[in-house]
Amino acid sequence: MHHQTLNQVIQSANSIILGKEQQIRLSLCCLLSGGHLLIEDIPGVGKTTLAHTLAKLMGLHYQRIQFTSDLLPADIIGATIYNPEEHQFSFHQGAIFNQMVLADEINRATPKAQSALLEAMEEQQVTVEGHTYPLPQPFFVIATQNPSHQLGTFPLPESQLDRFLMRIELGYPNHDAERELLSGTNRHKLIATLEAQLPTEKLLLVQQAAKEVHVSSALLDYVQALISFTRESDEYHTGLSPRAGLALLSAAKSWAYMQQRDAVIPEDVQAVLGPVAGHRLRAGHTNSENIVAPLLAQVAIP
Repeated sequence: MHHQTLNQVIQSANSIILGKEQQIRLSLCCLLSGGHLLIEDIPGVGKTTLAHTLAKLMGLHYQRIQFTSDLLPADIIGATIYNPEEHQFSFHQGAIFNQMVLADEINRATPKAQSALLEAMEEQQVTVEGHTYPLPQPFFVIATQNPSHQLGTFPLPESQLDRFLMRIELGYPNHDAERELLSGTNRHKLIATLEAQLPTEKLLLVQQAAKEVHVSSALLDYVQALISFTRESDEYHTGLSPRAGLALLSAAKSWAYMQQRDAVIPEDVQAVLGPVAGHRLRAGHTNSENIVAPLLAQVAIP
């Protein structure tokens, strides 16, 4: 029912982020699964532009937080401030109270600021001085991260990386896409012309429909075989957790829905395996696709 709308979102995003359709599809899949997205790459390849484009196409209230070494938790979640006229304290919401939050260069902030964001992501609420404030629905965080070898970075620990459903890399554009980028209109001006194509009420319906995609017993056997391989193989220092297994299944359902299928097939699992499992597995490789290559090669489809 909503497949035509999803295709329109992908086409519109393709007109802004040139030559990166696979990454756009994966990002959309992540959001349909209700997950948070981590984009890891060097500065200047379009990470921020991708986040802003998706927010605009989904009509989501969008806020960018530039993570720096002096960022405080209160800058993210908000603070209680005394109002002298009313003789009482009132809570002033921080930037986290938006439907889509872009945490730009998340690994440049201190662990204290990082954990304030990641706690809100996990709990979907903020607690300040004993009072709990729910975050808006839907709520997505897209975080960007510079490679850890760059100066002034605080790497995210594994437990915090695990909060992100997917991690993707954008990479450099191909020759034709770069040519169009160099000779075309400024991307920010193009984003301003975009209209919402998947507004909140539609997005929530699509998320629900994706959850209802059928998963067969044989498909679960395949997912369990993949998870078991990561725990038993010498390729990996740590295997996939039960939460990672649930994340893999959730993303595969959304991918199947985007492909207009009413049941998940092994190819759906394989399509999302790198982005879902790459940042959760510790191996000698750095690229997500290289990390999961042994899994795809050695685990048989039932």
